[in-house]
Amino acid sequence: MKRIVLRAVGIALLPLIWGSSNFVNAQYFGRNKPIYKNFKFKVYQTPNFEIYHYLNNDSLLNHMAMSAEKWYDRHYQVFRDSIVKRNPILIYDNHADFQQTTAISSTVGVGTGGVTEALKNRVIFPLTETWGQTNHVLGHEMVHAFQYNSLIHGDSTSLNSVRNLPLWMVEGMAEYLSLGTYDYQTAMWMRDAVLNDNFPTLEDMSFKPNEYFPYRWGHAFWSFIGKTFGDSLINPIFKETAKRGYDMALRRYIGLTEKSFSTLWKSVYYDYYKRILPDSSDNPSGNRILFERNAGEVNISPAVSPDGRYVAFYSEKDLFSIDLFVAHAISGKIIRRLSRIVHNNEIDALNFIESAGTWSPDSRQFAFVAFSKGRNKLLVIDVYDDKLTSEMYIEGVPSFNYPTWSPDGKSIVVSGLVNGVNDLYSMDIQTGRVTRLTNDPWCNIHPSWSPDGSAIVYVTDKPSEIQAANKSQQVGYNLATLDVRTNNIKVYEVFPGADNLNPMFSGNGHTIYFLSNSDGYRNLFKYDLNTGETYRLTRILTGISGMTPFAPAMSVAHENDEICYSHFYNSKYSIYTADTTDFNPVKVDPYHVDFSASILPPLNRATEGLVDQNLTSNDLPEHLVDSFKTVKFRPQFKLDYISNIGMGISTSPYGTGMAGGVEMLFSDITGAKMLYTGLSLNGEVYDFGGQVSYINQRKYITWGVTLSHIPYSFGAYGYDTLHRVDNGNPIIIEDFQVLQYRMFETAGGGMAYFPLSQTQRFELTASVARYYYRVDIYSNYYVDGFYIGADRHKGDAPPGFWMQQTNLAYVYDNSDFGIASPMRGNRVRLQVDKTLGDYNYWGSLVDLRKYIFAKPFSFAFRGMYYGRYGTSIENSVLYPLYIGYPWYVRGYDSNVFIDYGQSGTTSIDQLTGDQMVVTNFEVRVPFTGPERLTLIKSGAFYTELALFADAGIAWSKGYPPSLKWKPTSLNDRTPFVSAGLSIRINLFGMMVLEPYYAIPFQLGGFKSANWGINFLPGW
Repeated sequence: MKRIVLRAVGIALLPLIWGSSNFVNAQYFGRNKPIYKNFKFKVYQTPNFEIYHYLNNDSLLNHMAMSAEKWYDRHYQVFRDSIVKRNPILIYDNHADFQQTTAISSTVGVGTGGVTEALKNRVIFPLTETWGQTNHVLGHEMVHAFQYNSLIHGDSTSLNSVRNLPLWMVEGMAEYLSLGTYDYQTAMWMRDAVLNDNFPTLEDMSFKPNEYFPYRWGHAFWSFIGKTFGDSLINPIFKETAKRGYDMALRRYIGLTEKSFSTLWKSVYYDYYKRILPDSSDNPSGNRILFERNAGEVNISPAVSPDGRYVAFYSEKDLFSIDLFVAHAISGKIIRRLSRIVHNNEIDALNFIESAGTWSPDSRQFAFVAFSKGRNKLLVIDVYDDKLTSEMYIEGVPSFNYPTWSPDGKSIVVSGLVNGVNDLYSMDIQTGRVTRLTNDPWCNIHPSWSPDGSAIVYVTDKPSEIQAANKSQQVGYNLATLDVRTNNIKVYEVFPGADNLNPMFSGNGHTIYFLSNSDGYRNLFKYDLNTGETYRLTRILTGISGMTPFAPAMSVAHENDEICYSHFYNSKYSIYTADTTDFNPVKVDPYHVDFSASILPPLNRATEGLVDQNLTSNDLPEHLVDSFKTVKFRPQFKLDYISNIGMGISTSPYGTGMAGGVEMLFSDITGAKMLYTGLSLNGEVYDFGGQVSYINQRKYITWGVTLSHIPYSFGAYGYDTLHRVDNGNPIIIEDFQVLQYRMFETAGGGMAYFPLSQTQRFELTASVARYYYRVDIYSNYYVDGFYIGADRHKGDAPPGFWMQQTNLAYVYDNSDFGIASPMRGNRVRLQVDKTLGDYNYWGSLVDLRKYIFAKPFSFAFRGMYYGRYGTSIENSVLYPLYIGYPWYVRGYDSNVFIDYGQSGTTSIDQLTGDQMVVTNFEVRVPFTGPERLTLIKSGAFYTELALFADAGIAWSKGYPPSLKWKPTSLNDRTPFVSAGLSIRINLFGMMVLEPYYAIPFQLGGFKSANWGINFLPGW
């Protein structure tokens, strides 16, 4: 019996000895979410909100608070459901700060404008370069707050009802209620769909979100509902969809099935846009040089060099991320990927959404903006020498965008966001000296130098003189110039109320090229500074556009007036080059605007438009600001989440047991401090377990502590014979035993997590634990094959022991994940650990991985070593390391040795030891999934094929490693090698299933080939 007990204890110790008690240890690999700053939030209270901020701008804070109240009033009229308590809003100064938020645990990408989380209904967002953008994000996210509130407190709905709501319905409603029925970005997508005859059904939108952008198509859906059937149906349809799906909601409230509605919607849109579109196809001027065949499907933010030879642009050409490339401006041949030069450990992300880079006057160097260490950084690359020449923070300007290099090469001007105000700043490249060029409350973006360096043209929301006099007139975004010598600013009277963006001087400095939606589209115009005349240069039916309206989409080479622009068509972004002779200038009235092409159909409403009316009204009294006040910050450490409480009772011949559990998560309002508690019971009172963990991520180093009591239960069968005497007659009683072993772990520990960047970190964990045992024996007695009774009694348990463990690790991970495994990049983990107490030994780990992507293949390499050293490793209680697991060397699972037997020279023990080395090589092929990545397109079934070769060797003291192809005795410790084929199946992101077929060469090769299964993502 003792042998069985020890063996069982050894099996139970496997996770303990290998992974130790790293209770809150960061995942083995994975990118980080660094916290570079300690945000000291203040609280500003309004009638309906508690605004958490650290702004040093009282006027902006009041403006934000008033805007929040306006949005609350607008959305309340749609939802007719108030939010009972003051809703929390967390405002960050800029996007770099926002990326560090602890209010949500997931990583915040560059393209995320804001987030509303459901547990505390917190609205979280950063200030942006323009007030219009910030206000839109606030209004958009506020819709989500009302949506969550409606579901949580609604009749027959809960937060789980979100599962019934397609993404386009949720995000589209937020867009519609914050933008209304006019938006040239959404209208551009709709015109594109009509021109390319690619208008989806609601079912298409639900099952192909990658093909039909949920924000734009959802916006169009709700606009059509509101204008055709009335805004009063928005909330009922939303709630009914949450309960029973959108098909039932449409049937109930508008009397149409999903198919009938989709047909009607498409018909109305086709009729409207075909009536206003002057042609049935788009005819951009110039030559298309970068598109899906030689680049990606998204090629944006073109920046042409001053000599017109090169163009830098952002593209997802390499599929896994948006990267920065340089290509020949004439042929479109891509020369190199510039972002490759900037190692991922030097920056956190490229600022690609609304920023283009800038060329030096000699067309040799290229500067662009990145995120690094919680700030924006300017990086300069020598394109000819293919190297990074400088990295610059701009003193006093933590957030900046839209760089433009001066013609004399001495300075770079940026649009900088400081305390919520966006101004132009100039930085001397040699000295780093920063000069503020504008100083006003208006936004100032898209700066660009004149060829002679005398002026800067830019975009502002400052009203022109006429607009200032006529306060009822919509301002939009105006063109302005700054005289560098005198600091005089002139705002131009061009297309009042339109969005006039991305201005560039011509080579002679007499003309300003710019993009405008003044005609309802997004076309290229030029303004003659000498005559004041305005000309439309293109007649594009979709638009010259980036991923957002404020993304630079046009660039001019000053030496030859060559123009590069990004054209949106067929849901893709292509880059064109054109010279002045390619355009057909048409003189237009600079005071005339026509937004008909930006209206979302139908043209006329069937009912009163509540949403549009609310967006143009300012009914809240200005004196409401008098009720706003600053209150003391309180962390408000409260319950966020409690799991479903399950409880059950069962009985059997072995007794009665209970099973159940509950988990609870608490956090403060900023998410910087979290408390997790979990309780469970599975069996008898001995099987009660619980854990309490506290994590503090308020500062740069995240740390935490934990206390836990965890029972591990496992069993075995036993047999014994009892000799008894009955009335002088000897009796042999057979005792068939069921043995229940319990190992109890009572532990406490702590951890520290020190991220250097998004790709590098240090981890430190320490724990102390007491392990002890209980053995219960259930005996069933038989005499001559007849059952005579049963009892339960305690058995002899092994002695308990103490373990103290300390672990220090360095982790590097810049890999990009594919379908079911990493496809590109590198991973490194270097780890050392020390175990003290009743077992005393050292451990060390080296794990190196590299992934090389060459579409459609990825070549993956891994080399790994793990070893334990010390006298305690010879103790039989410690389960040895084993290389036969399918995540190490496939084809040598313990069942294989049972099925195929063990020879006189080969045994499963040869795969165990105190030290091990594993090497792996795979050729990975994304098989089914997204069209551009995989061989077979699939919207739901994501799989990956892998040809693999695995090898590993394990050894211990007295059994040294030997590099033979096959062992010649049972004492040999030689490599075990296998090869085969596997398919990894991504089960909706919940788990990865990997069936494989492996050929174990040391067990006879093909004759011992076997099937197996792994439940982990690819290494």
